[in-house]
Amino acid sequence: MKDAQSARTGTGAQAGAAAVVLPEAAGAAAQGAGGAPPSGARRSLGPVALVVAGGLSVQFGAAVAVMLMPRAGALGVVTLRLVLAALVLFAICRPRLRGHSRADWATVITFGAAMGGMNMLFYQAVDRIPLGAAVTLEVLGPLALSVIASRRLVNLLWAALALGGVVLLGGGGFERLDPVGAAFALAAGGMWAAYIIFSARTGRRFPQADGLALAMGFAALLSLPFGLLEAGSRLFVPSTLGLGLAVALMSSVLPYTLELLALRRLPAATFAVLMSLEPAIAAAAGFLVLSQALSPAEGLAIVLVVVASMGAVRTQASAGKRAPGA
Repeated sequence: MKDAQSARTGTGAQAGAAAVVLPEAAGAAAQGAGGAPPSGARRSLGPVALVVAGGLSVQFGAAVAVMLMPRAGALGVVTLRLVLAALVLFAICRPRLRGHSRADWATVITFGAAMGGMNMLFYQAVDRIPLGAAVTLEVLGPLALSVIASRRLVNLLWAALALGGVVLLGGGGFERLDPVGAAFALAAGGMWAAYIIFSARTGRRFPQADGLALAMGFAALLSLPFGLLEAGSRLFVPSTLGLGLAVALMSSVLPYTLELLALRRLPAATFAVLMSLEPAIAAAAGFLVLSQALSPAEGLAIVLVVVASMGAVRTQASAGKRAPGA
């Protein structure tokens, strides 16, 4: 759920997330695009398909990352993903390093720190608990940010619904999930909320994808010592590098591109609702790639968090439409 976020990373994402353009600016981007608007069917289905494809890419990339962890460790995989994604983005974007103010650099460095922290914490989580459960817990960070930002009473309902999902997911306690893994996922959610805030600020200060590329580079530098300490020379095994490149492309470069294309013609609220489906996509990826089956209670928990996230997004969107000057 990333309705205040530049598209992931998100990651992402998440990741994945995060994309390159702010969802808030999607309308402006669409107005700035030349040419006549597409027909109704293409206009509604095309961008939606791009966002869903981006979400699938992010979460199946995360599943590949889990498969890579026995070779390089969780922190080693994070380092491979961030370093290789940064190299690809720098090659494509060629961001300017000069002409930026101290405030610009402070913003992009904070954004990169949030990105690196979010990824390191999340990969520590999926090393210990199922992918679907990790993403479900992680999404509570953006959900909490949305609830707090909207300040509407109805959002207490969405918060209660999400809390019910978390209780179900933990089965009354997180011992079954591994409390350390659950704690890492929740901490990653907190970093995701920070990522959302500084992603938006970075997008306002840097043109095109320059800020994203610079932040990715700083996140890569931040993770590098941890990855080298954990994996050492194992990071440079050709097959490990190949899988790491696949994770970087699937979890970062490809979804950023797809979401950027979608955001040119997709309302921000619709984009955020689609991002709310990520826990369900992650659960499907965990089942298909990693054979991580869900119990009925865990499936219901994910549904509750997805519904709560969608509800919070729609509430915030409807409030924005009623606001003066909106």
